Amino acid sequence: MKHLLSIADLSADEVWQILNLAKALKEEWQKGGNKPILKGKTLGMIFQKPSLRTRVSFEMGMIHLGGQALYIAPDEIKLGVRESVPDVARVLSRYVDGIMARVFAHSHIQELAAYSRVPVINGLSDYSHPCQALSDFFTIWEKRGELKGVKLTYVGDGNNVATSLLFAATKVGVDIALASPEGYELSNDVVKLGQEFAAQSGSKVELVRDPATAVRGADVIYTDVWVSMGQEEETKRRLKDLRPYQVNAALVGQARSDVMVMHCLPAHRGQEITDDVADGPNSVLFDQAENRLHAQKAILALLMG
Repeated sequence: MKHLLSIADLSADEVWQILNLAKALKEEWQKGGNKPILKGKTLGMIFQKPSLRTRVSFEMGMIHLGGQALYIAPDEIKLGVRESVPDVARVLSRYVDGIMARVFAHSHIQELAAYSRVPVINGLSDYSHPCQALSDFFTIWEKRGELKGVKLTYVGDGNNVATSLLFAATKVGVDIALASPEGYELSNDVVKLGQEFAAQSGSKVELVRDPATAVRGADVIYTDVWVSMGQEEETKRRLKDLRPYQVNAALVGQARSDVMVMHCLPAHRGQEITDDVADGPNSVLFDQAENRLHAQKAILALLMG
C-alpha cells in the first residue's frame, strides 16, 4: 500500500494484513504499550469536518507508536479555496511523514495523494470511510472469531460508510444485506464494484427494501446517521423518509438473538437508533469506537513504518 483512499483499492490480503496487525498491536498495547516504531515521524491531519473519534484515535495512535500528530483546523488551510489542493499536498508533504485528511469531496483526497510525496490516508470523504470500516471488521472478527460466512445488514442511508462496509465485506467473504428506502440506495457503480469483489470472495450481496427482511439471520446490524454534515437542508425530508428504517428493539428482535448492533457514531439517538438498543446487551458501539485506535495504528504502521 502506498496510500489508503478506499477499501476498493486493497486486495483481500492487504485487508487481512491490516486486521492481523491491528490485533497484534492491540494485544501489545494491553500488555504494557506499543514499541515506538514511528519514533521521529509526524502525521499531518487536515480537517474540513470536525470529529471526536478520527482526531483523537489518529493522534493517540501516533503517540502510542512513538510519533506525533499535527492537527490542522478547517480555517487554517481552507483546502481548495485559500490554496489549491495540489499546492497543499506539495508543501505539507515536505514537512510531515504522512497525511490524514477528513474532507467533503473525495476528489480532494485523490488530489492530495496524486501530488503528495508521503502516504495519504482518507479519514472520511463523501465517497467512503475506509478507516471506519476496517475498524468495524476488526471488531466483528474479534467478537465472532471469524469473518467468512458472517452476515452483516446495513439499515438506512446508503452513504460513505455503507460504501466502505460493502467493499470490506466483499473483500473478506462476509455476506451483506443493504436496506434503504427508494432514493437512498448506494449508487449503481458502487454496487457493481461490490458485486465484482463478492464474485471473487464468495460472499453474497443483497439489496433489500424492507429492513425486517434484511435483518433476518443477521449476525450484525449496522446503522448510521440519517443527516450527515452538509445535508442539513434536507433534514425534514430525510427524517420522514428514513423513519421506517430505525434500528429499535422490534427490528433487532427479527435478527439472531446474539446479533451485534453497530454504529460508527456520533449517534442521533431517537432517530436512526433508540437508546434501549444503543445501550442494550447487543450493542458493541463503544468497543467499535475503541478499535478505531488499534486499526488505525495498523494503517499508520504499514504506511509510515
